[in-house]
Amino acid sequence: MNTVAAPTIHCIPVLSDNYVWLIEGLDGATVIVDAGEAGPVIEALEDRGLTPVGTIITHHHADHVQGLGELLARFPMPVHGPDSCRRHGVDHVVGEGDAFEVPGIGRFEVMATPGHTQDHLTYVLGRHLFCGDTLFTAGCGRLFEGTAAQMLHSLDRIAALDDDTQVYCGHEYTADSLRFAAHAEPDNPDIAARVNEVAEKRSRNEPTACASLVLEKKTNPFLRVREPVLRSAIEAYVGQPLPDDTEAFAMLRHWKDDFDGLARL
Repeated sequence: MNTVAAPTIHCIPVLSDNYVWLIEGLDGATVIVDAGEAGPVIEALEDRGLTPVGTIITHHHADHVQGLGELLARFPMPVHGPDSCRRHGVDHVVGEGDAFEVPGIGRFEVMATPGHTQDHLTYVLGRHLFCGDTLFTAGCGRLFEGTAAQMLHSLDRIAALDDDTQVYCGHEYTADSLRFAAHAEPDNPDIAARVNEVAEKRSRNEPTACASLVLEKKTNPFLRVREPVLRSAIEAYVGQPLPDDTEAFAMLRHWKDDFDGLARL
């Protein structure tokens, strides 16, 4: 079965800054991406007249799974996800290289993308990529369980996809991430333009956690660690040359964490 040519993607805010994505296909058939909170998702499904036919889970953190039980009680359906999430309701365990089809939606391909967590999965549906907390718009997830080497490898794999791939992330972090991006690359005109665009959207309370991969490559520091200007900035932050990509990535992540801490003071 081929992927639905143009699925409709709905963005549902849950909790404080999470998003649940609803992938609407033929005749209202819908796949839920992550399940941080059930109530807003149930309301969105019923308001739009959608029929949930499956859920996909990216990783085990509570803000991505804690609403799954309530959703399944209301809408029994298959749940694809990592083995670590069996206890939360995953009954179709998937991993690196797997693929599965959902009637009315299409074929999902599964990528293992560890770094944020060891169990993290990313799902590709045609030109749509649902990456949870691995890649954020203009940023990436913190290294809670994985290593810099794992995260860099995961992001390199995502970056190798077609430029017109649309990225759908798990949190509304874009404005905060762009503040660091502009700090690290103050002369990057693409970042400056995106800062203004995101500020306008957020002033209207519009979500910004979806973007094209080509835009991410131009503005996301964590996809640009090999760019000479940014690499020089990372080396200036550390105070020494960094010939190794993984070490440079690790220092970039450390720099972002330091920046976030200073921004909160």
